[in-house]
Amino acid sequence: MSEHAPQHETLMRALQDRTGDALRDVGVCVTGGAGFIGGHLCDALIALGARVTIIDDLSNSDTRNIGDLIDRAPERVRFVQGSILDPDALSEAMDGAQRVFHLAALGSVPKSVEQPERTWLVNASGTMRVLRAAQEAGATRVIYSASSSAYGNNPELPKRESMASEPESPYAAAKLAGESLCRSWAKCYGIDTVCLRYFNIFGTRQAADSAYAAVIPAFIKRWVNGEAPTIFGDGGQTRDFTHVSNAVLANLLAATHTGALGGEVVNIGAGVRTSVNELASKIKSRMGIDGLAPEHAPERVGEVRDSVADISRAKQLIGYEPITALDDGLATTVDWYTSALREGIV
Repeated sequence: MSEHAPQHETLMRALQDRTGDALRDVGVCVTGGAGFIGGHLCDALIALGARVTIIDDLSNSDTRNIGDLIDRAPERVRFVQGSILDPDALSEAMDGAQRVFHLAALGSVPKSVEQPERTWLVNASGTMRVLRAAQEAGATRVIYSASSSAYGNNPELPKRESMASEPESPYAAAKLAGESLCRSWAKCYGIDTVCLRYFNIFGTRQAADSAYAAVIPAFIKRWVNGEAPTIFGDGGQTRDFTHVSNAVLANLLAATHTGALGGEVVNIGAGVRTSVNELASKIKSRMGIDGLAPEHAPERVGEVRDSVADISRAKQLIGYEPITALDDGLATTVDWYTSALREGIV
């Protein structure tokens, strides 16, 4: 199912306005490019004229979006099916890349508690392998998708990059290790890096069919099916829910920045704090649901209580300003999922 065309075109124009032709005919590699954020990023890269190689093992995604990309620009899209832990696949994917967007990861806090070794292998060791492969291929910059989970439960708000890191899950610890690797590669090996700490990214095409589905598609799916959604904890916990277009913009700005970034860590969020209860109310109102109030379950191990980004460093360093507000992003996302779920597409 395609996204609402006018909205999609508006976003693409906004992204092009911010980055111009800086990526036209530039070779890029996107690890995890068949996934949620990676797929949206690849859409934008193709629209901006880049030559895109995607490496993905399809363990947490499928080929539908890749097929659409290849149909749109067959001469500029290459797909390598494989893991970032496979040196041959990774080397093939990096061939000709000048910029590397590293998004491949195991992306669930609860799953990381169940599978800590696997999480470390993919998210930490995998990042080192990506950095090494990018360096050997002659890439000039790696843009790393980091996580706000690095801040842990430090009660200070908003979260600033200068705060001490307090990872509270194997996922957070592994993603934080990736940041340290990016910084060390910038210092030791002459390849520029930057780390984008995402805050609760949401949008169309995000997984709604797993036990670890993000809260927004999980809520929508339950209500579409006539069931009450589950809120883990009392619902008073807060997050900085950030539309995927803002994450895409941050990646593009980081990739086209003209100066060295030197492994810097920057927050990528909307800068707005919203409770899970408030979020549920917004979604329910958009869907026109009566009754079926969310049910509450015990809070999940390893999850933080409150989070909201200070985005001033991202503004200063790469010129980042959010282009999609929460309510606008929710409207598009809820409408897309409601239709897609009822048609059995997701």
